[in-house]
Amino acid sequence: MGQAIQQLAQKVRPAIVQISARGLSSGDSPGEATQISSGVGSGFIVDPAGYILTNAHVVGDFKRVEVLLQKSQRDLAAFHSTLKPPSKAISAEVLGVDREADLAVLKVAQEGLPSLRFADSEKVQQGDLALAAGSPFGLENSVTLGVVSSVARQMRPDDPMIYLQTDAAINPGNSGGPLIDADGAVIGINTMIATQSGGSEGIGFAVPSNIVNAVYEQIRKYGRVRRGYIGVIAQTITPDFAEALQLSQDWGAIIADISPHSAAEAAGLEIHDIVLTLDGKHIENARQFGVSIYRHRGESVTLELLRNGQKVTKQVAVMERPKDPERLTSLIQGDANRIAPLGIFAVDLDEKVTPALPATPRKLSGAVVAGIFGARPRGESLLPGDIIYELNGKKIDGLNTLKAAIASLRAGQAVVAHVERMGQLQFLAMRPE
Repeated sequence: MGQAIQQLAQKVRPAIVQISARGLSSGDSPGEATQISSGVGSGFIVDPAGYILTNAHVVGDFKRVEVLLQKSQRDLAAFHSTLKPPSKAISAEVLGVDREADLAVLKVAQEGLPSLRFADSEKVQQGDLALAAGSPFGLENSVTLGVVSSVARQMRPDDPMIYLQTDAAINPGNSGGPLIDADGAVIGINTMIATQSGGSEGIGFAVPSNIVNAVYEQIRKYGRVRRGYIGVIAQTITPDFAEALQLSQDWGAIIADISPHSAAEAAGLEIHDIVLTLDGKHIENARQFGVSIYRHRGESVTLELLRNGQKVTKQVAVMERPKDPERLTSLIQGDANRIAPLGIFAVDLDEKVTPALPATPRKLSGAVVAGIFGARPRGESLLPGDIIYELNGKKIDGLNTLKAAIASLRAGQAVVAHVERMGQLQFLAMRPE
C-alpha cells in the first residue's frame, strides 16, 4: 500500500502548481504604492497547452498571478539531495472566474506541460481513497491522504452547489489544489474546511470534478459561465412543508415565487406547483431542479407539475441568466461596507448598483450584497446580488439601516432577512456565530 501511495504522489506531482496573487495598491501619501497580496494557494495543470485550474478566491480580483511550476522528473534526476531546487516562477493570465462555483481558469505561455485528467465524480463512492495535493501554509508540493467521507454535502439548504467531503488534511494554502483518486485522476478541487481551530480537523470540502469540468469548458469557450434561468424560486419540500400545506408528498420541489415577465410566467407556472419531472427525469429536491435548469440554457424543457392534485404539463423556454452580480465587488470601499456578523460586504441600492443587478429591483431602496468573506452564519447564506429589504421585520433602506439593525441584535440571535434574489423574493434564516 505504501509503495502505491508513493507512486501516486510521484505521478501527480509534476502537474501541481503553487499560485501567488500579488498587486499594487495606493499608499497613504501621494505617489506611494504599497504591495499587497491575496495570499498563496494551489492549482493544477489540466491541459498541456498551459491551462490551470484553481479557486476563484485564490486569485481574487487580479488579472495576472504568479505560478510556481514543478521541475520535470528529468530535471530533478540531476539532483541527488533530498532538498530539491526551487520551482520556476512564471506569470499567468486569469482567463475567467466563476465565483458561484469558486473556480478560476489560468493560462501560462508554455506548452507540453504535464497535466491531470478528470474522473467522473458521479462514480465516486464513500470510502474511496483520496489524496489532497497542494501548498498548505505555502509549503510547496505537499500531499495528504484520506478517504471520501461523503459524496454530497450542501453548505446551505437548496444550494445548487454540492461538495465532496474528505478527511484528507486540508489547510489554508491547499485551496485550488486537486483531490485525487487511486488512479491519479482529479475527483474534485479542494475549496474549504470546517474548523474551530483554523487548521485541518478532518472535514474538508472539494468541488466535484464534473462541476469543475463544466465550468472549465465554459470559461475556455466564453470567458464566463452561462447558466440557464426560467425565473422561479423553487424550495425543497420537507415534512413540515407537507404537513402545513397538506401536500401529498413530503419530498420534491415546490415553486415559491415566479418573476414577473419571466419565461416561467409566460409558460403558465404558478406558485404552489410541485415539480414532478423535468424532461421525464424525476425531481427529488430543489437543488436538483435548479442544476437541471442551469444546464439547459437556450433550450426548452418539459415540466410535469402537480397542481391542486392534478398533473399539468408545461413547456418552458430556458433563457440565459442575466448579468453577473460579481461586478458589484468594484463598489466595495473596505471596512465601511463590511457587515461582519453576516459575512458580507453591502452597498446602498442606487443608480450605480442597479445596472449590475441580474433583474430590475422590485423596490427603490435596500442594501445590496456586493461580496462575501470569511466565516458565514449558520443556516442559509446571502449571495452577491441579493437585495436586503428587511431584517427581522425591520425595513432596510440602505447600508446604514442594515448596520443599525445588525447592531441591535443580541449575541447569537436568529436572523431572518427578506431578500430579492434573481428577481424573486424569499426569506433567508441565519444565526450569526
